Amino acid sequence: MEFSPLSLLYDICLMSLLIFIAKIIRTKVKLFQNFYIPTALIAGFLGVIGGPYGLDILPFSAQASSYAGILIAVLFATMYLGRKEKASFKQMLDRVGDTFLLNTAAEVGQFGIAILFGIFVLGVLFPGINSCFALMMPAGFAGGHGTAAAIGSVLENAGWADAVTIGQTFATFGQLLGVFGGVVIINYCTRHGYTRIIKKVNEMPEDMRTGLIQKENRTSMGENTVSPLSLDPLTWHLCLVMVSAGAAYLINSFLVKWFPNVSIPIYGLALICGIGVQKILKVCRLDDYVDHKVISRIGSSVADYLVGFGVATINISVVIQYWEPMLLMCLLGAVYVILYFFVISRIFFRNFWVERGIYIYGWATGVMSIAVLLLRIVDPEFKSGVLEDSGFAWIFVSFVDIACVTFIPLLLLQNLGLVTGIVLVAAAAFCLLISKLRYGTAKVKADELHPGEKEVLDTL
Repeated sequence: MEFSPLSLLYDICLMSLLIFIAKIIRTKVKLFQNFYIPTALIAGFLGVIGGPYGLDILPFSAQASSYAGILIAVLFATMYLGRKEKASFKQMLDRVGDTFLLNTAAEVGQFGIAILFGIFVLGVLFPGINSCFALMMPAGFAGGHGTAAAIGSVLENAGWADAVTIGQTFATFGQLLGVFGGVVIINYCTRHGYTRIIKKVNEMPEDMRTGLIQKENRTSMGENTVSPLSLDPLTWHLCLVMVSAGAAYLINSFLVKWFPNVSIPIYGLALICGIGVQKILKVCRLDDYVDHKVISRIGSSVADYLVGFGVATINISVVIQYWEPMLLMCLLGAVYVILYFFVISRIFFRNFWVERGIYIYGWATGVMSIAVLLLRIVDPEFKSGVLEDSGFAWIFVSFVDIACVTFIPLLLLQNLGLVTGIVLVAAAAFCLLISKLRYGTAKVKADELHPGEKEVLDTL
């Protein structure tokens, strides 16, 4: 059937139906509640079961698999719209230097080790496998479905047709490892007295389990910054996002004509365009009328649909074809994040090592929402300060993230995988060394109070 605007509407409505059903399942089924499985992930699995690679009863269009690559541009356009932080790099290091360095080491280390594993192990065991195959594991784990779609799109344009499907599969496994493995790790830590804020996982609020917020606990999604008489506030914020995303595609169309041999990731352009729109707003003295909370909600909504479409359109035949190297890479990813939590986080974080480490674990296996979810299990009211520190550090970590996502696939396509992998691993080790020299390491046992923890606990 020929694709049309109505086909797009049908796809969105169909995914909305799956999210609706998934939300009902999430609120009623204890298994999903106990492991805090994201609703969008459930919707994606429903799409796999009923979609063209499963029972084939859900009439998704042939273009549904391309939506994840498009939505990532919209998601990146939201990242800096409405931000008003004014912090220097020195101020950030003085306040949350170890958080910044350890988050950076976790990401670049995962990319570096995966690339080297792909060269020295996959390349030997599976001759002829695509040289960028191993890259898709950290793209899905540390990056999530959005980054997997973004990097996969670049590699697809370079001639590897299965890149997005493989990346989405890694991202799906990463999120499952994040939520299931994270809950198991948290239970282990609470039983051994490593956690500081909670002592048992069953102390979690019911809102977190069911995903439904009771009336007394509800908060505002954002502020009305413009009068509905002139323009609806949501329309105002949505148009800013779409202008940024649209500008990215427009610029990309010109770049393709001018530089046909250069591939510039569209999501990177969307981020830059978002910053540009923010600058224009500031010049026009309209930046105070943009609420970043509303922008974030738009981005989160886009991410839900991105995950849903990304999982639902996974080509099962491709997964079966590559199941052996995928299994090896998934095992590598699992070992990496688990060791990073129990070894690196335990040694290098000065205080609240479980709370800080589980945040990195969640982020390194999926998306920021998984990290926040796991953190909230061990710190329901965010009393430890981990969320605030991580959010502040992420302003700078995000540039490292963008650099990895933008340049690593391009370097691998230039057959510079070995050099890239070595440099990334060395960069991760350098970050850990700087953290040790500048901030020191933990000097007490894992179950003993660390410096600064007692002062926080006394205020609870």
